[in-house]
Amino acid sequence: MAVSLFPKAYYKSILDIRPEHLTARGITLLLVDLDNTLVPYKAPSPTAELMAWREQMEAGGVQVFLLSNSRKPTRPGSFAGQLGIDFIGHAGKPKRSGFLTAMERTGRTPAQTAIAGDQIFTDILGGNRANVTSILIQPIRLASNPGRYIRYWVETPFRLAARKRGAL
Repeated sequence: MAVSLFPKAYYKSILDIRPEHLTARGITLLLVDLDNTLVPYKAPSPTAELMAWREQMEAGGVQVFLLSNSRKPTRPGSFAGQLGIDFIGHAGKPKRSGFLTAMERTGRTPAQTAIAGDQIFTDILGGNRANVTSILIQPIRLASNPGRYIRYWVETPFRLAARKRGAL
């Protein structure tokens, strides 16, 4: 079975996603990546803007759930706790198991779920494999890690196609 690396939508920032964009499509669960999607790498806590966005999402009928591949044992839980959301750390994206566990915990189906993240080969591929709506977010900042530059360069065709597709 072929699985696409192309996201269903593209947003410049996580803050640009509005609850009505999702609920109009029946989506009530938004899985979100942590690093370079919600905040830059190593940022210890959510910004005031991110806290307000999460509150708007909830008020609009969309539950936000952190799905992170972070291998740091306390980072995802600490960040999710500050943001007031549930989480799965070391989720193993692009494997489907983290996505399925999050949906099971929240009582949602793939049709009711979307993933927003900055990486094609983890967030988007994993979301597409789990049959949820995949949303590519422009990375907040390219860190000085050479591997990230190479990975983002390889992802360029998929990013360009996503930008043409635009928002939900």
